[in-house]
Amino acid sequence: MRTRYSEDQQAVAEAFGELFAREASTDAVRAAEAGCGFDAGLWRTLAAAGAPGMAVAADYGGGGGSLVDLAVMVYEWGRRIAPVPLVEHAVCARLLAAVGGDWHRDAVAAVAVGELIATLAPGPLDSGGVARLVPAGAVADVVAARRADDVVVTRSRPPATARPNTADLPLADRDLSDAQTVASGAAAEDAWERALSEWKALTAVAYAGLAAEVLAMGVDYTKQRRQFGVPVGSFQAVQHGLADAATRTEGARLLAFRAVCALEAELTGKPTPPIRARPWPERPVSAANKSGKYTAATHPGLSDSRSRSEAGRSDGGRLASMALLFGAESARFAADRALQYHGGYGYSAEYDVQLYYRRAAGWLLQLGEPSAEIARLAQNDLGPKATEAA
Repeated sequence: MRTRYSEDQQAVAEAFGELFAREASTDAVRAAEAGCGFDAGLWRTLAAAGAPGMAVAADYGGGGGSLVDLAVMVYEWGRRIAPVPLVEHAVCARLLAAVGGDWHRDAVAAVAVGELIATLAPGPLDSGGVARLVPAGAVADVVAARRADDVVVTRSRPPATARPNTADLPLADRDLSDAQTVASGAAAEDAWERALSEWKALTAVAYAGLAAEVLAMGVDYTKQRRQFGVPVGSFQAVQHGLADAATRTEGARLLAFRAVCALEAELTGKPTPPIRARPWPERPVSAANKSGKYTAATHPGLSDSRSRSEAGRSDGGRLASMALLFGAESARFAADRALQYHGGYGYSAEYDVQLYYRRAAGWLLQLGEPSAEIARLAQNDLGPKATEAA
């Protein structure tokens, strides 16, 4: 895995970094919050720049770029917490190009170029076929979801009204009762799981960008704010907090891009370097496990000759979940430190740090309950939880 951008990726980072800095200022973020958390003007600017379909095949009007190229742009999007559903749209566009190419082909092409906004409904549909709290559901023209063993898609007019939420995101319920099936069976499962993994990995990249920016805000403020005649940043406790946040932020960025690279490698067939893992941890001796260690007997699906990824999800899927969870935790930590060092001003609407603090808390919840993701990751890595004999 590369730890630095290529020349082309550096050009992408600089171009979109400048675009988001100019078009997605904190004033623009606040203005979007007055509506449903969406800046239509910014979306049109991004569509003109080819951003929505950057990583969609050229056959559908996209830019034909890689997932890693898309991640470079998403990092800059996360830095500016830009009020447009870039990740949701990009992932859904890739899903539709992969399995829904024959579903209103003109609509798929319109999604690729950003004329239509698309999103995924990650949660299950209720008994009436309604998806609750769909990310970007307030502004999306096209919504894809999983219904039993099928991937289904519907196109309808968005409500343009968001459900109230901490991060002022365009969340809304959407009726998918008349959605059309675009994939079924194993193909649908594989495509859906990959789309969710891409969403997690790209959201982790966005979290890394958010964390880096809010950390910079905290550092700048502690240099300016003075207490007892000296800058707050000269206090050792503040320095330690910022240093901890910086370490976590850089680790989150590396893990997020590692997940993106692994997903890209699985798609292209090009291998990536293996992840060096520590030996399996010891566990207390129980009636179900006399040896006191993880074994194939106590954890069906594992064997001494199989890797963790072979026992559960792919390396890309595993890393995407890990990156998302760690990225969200790191961003919340950085935002919390920055807000705390702002003192009472951190809770004031006029200061920008609260914009980042609320999104650091809210982005992860769009994909569901974090504890459920932790449990899924543990089960896929370690197998079903062992139970004591009665």
